[in-house]
Amino acid sequence: MTAEEFNQIIEQLKVDLKIYSEMIQEVSEDMRKEHFTEYPVFIASEHEVKLGELILDKEDHAATFSIYATTMEELLERKILLPAKQPDFVKTYKNPSQFMCVMLLTASVASFVFVPYTAK
Repeated sequence: MTAEEFNQIIEQLKVDLKIYSEMIQEVSEDMRKEHFTEYPVFIASEHEVKLGELILDKEDHAATFSIYATTMEELLERKILLPAKQPDFVKTYKNPSQFMCVMLLTASVASFVFVPYTAK
């Protein structure tokens, strides 16, 4: 994958996240308020994934990516995040009141990105 192709995917993700930002922020707040996790993770995928819970279907929003809510703990349990990498993940994780942690999954990309919530 070229840098240009990667940038195109990121730009499309940004477009979708502007649409989804408020809903993702509410889900993140609820997950933390209910002590479900201190580390919410939102999976952005072009295809159905069997991880987390679907919260925003791309078909309902004329978007490119569907969004699934999961947690760092589920990523550890499912061995997507290796236990040895947990301290690095926690250290890198940004304030969930200000940033959404997005696990971007496409046919050619698997990456964590932190995206600020758009102003309400």
